[in-house]
Amino acid sequence: MKINIPNFNRSIGPGEAVLVVAEIGKNFIQTKEPQAVETYLKNAKELVRAAKEAGADAVKFQTHNAEDEQLDVNVISPHFKGSDRYHWVKRNDEATPLGFWQQLKAYCDNLGIIFFSTPMSRGAAQKLEKIGVPIWKVGSGDLLDFLLLDYIAASGKPIIMSAGMSTIEEVDKSVEFLKKRTNDLVLLHCVSRYPCPPEDLNIKTITYFQKRYNIPVGFSDHSLGYDSVLAAVELGAVLIEKHFSFNRDFWGSDHKVSMLPDEFTKMVDGIRAGTRVDLATYGEEIKILQEGEEPFRPLFRKSLMAARDLPAGTILAPDMIYAMRPQQYAGGLASEEYENILGKKIKSSLKKYDPITKSILIG
Repeated sequence: MKINIPNFNRSIGPGEAVLVVAEIGKNFIQTKEPQAVETYLKNAKELVRAAKEAGADAVKFQTHNAEDEQLDVNVISPHFKGSDRYHWVKRNDEATPLGFWQQLKAYCDNLGIIFFSTPMSRGAAQKLEKIGVPIWKVGSGDLLDFLLLDYIAASGKPIIMSAGMSTIEEVDKSVEFLKKRTNDLVLLHCVSRYPCPPEDLNIKTITYFQKRYNIPVGFSDHSLGYDSVLAAVELGAVLIEKHFSFNRDFWGSDHKVSMLPDEFTKMVDGIRAGTRVDLATYGEEIKILQEGEEPFRPLFRKSLMAARDLPAGTILAPDMIYAMRPQQYAGGLASEEYENILGKKIKSSLKKYDPITKSILIG
């Protein structure tokens, strides 16, 4: 099965050249002190050019919309102690107005490299729709955000989804949800640890996913080095995603697990040359939720919340609902319950950001 990338002469799937993605993410933020949007855009363009020169086929960023993504509660992610989540998301949102994304995508188009981004909420996806991204990426934290998945699937564009911090039952549920809406799905094996020791990557999960779902499977790698990537390609990974930065000592959430340009070049050369590695140490054909991934789940999973003030008797429609982090403190039904609450009437009024609970629903 092959998936065509709209507006590009590229496909993702068995028999195609491996699509190598430089995950720039938020790595255009490099200092603790806030900088001007123009500075962030300059940094982003420099990273894009370096990724292109290092052999990347595509660059991927991360797009935030604080209003419908992150509740204003004081939580700090295990992988980044530099800021609480709300203010980190808010800073990213403010750093990247629509003009930022428009100019950055135009720059990538002119350079001849595929641009796409991970929308961290439906609101973020709505921003990206305005600039015409060719494909979607769903991060591991949003694998069960069925509100987001329903929205992006309706666009008809291919979806790439990471499966970190998830049980096999959760991956099953998400893949089933998307398969009802699209045939263009790529699943990425991923371990949500930053960095992840190579011995814990369990690369053979790729083969397990291939057999279980019969869809293209790739690898989003958070380990240092690239032997794991070569092993993934040998096992049939059709897409490789690696974080990309100029300096692992920059301030920010992902620099420390990023490849530098010269390292990325060597990795791409190894992929294109078909360099082989010993697969004996790369785990079993199984999908497991690792102990080191557990702390991320209550902070990155989402709950269903009121998107605006709603009077008693309101029948719930998609635009009245947000799926928001952190689930641990939000109090609403889990985001994968999205379909089950549509069309339901609420017993009493809700204020914006109030949790949508089972007890408030009629029927």
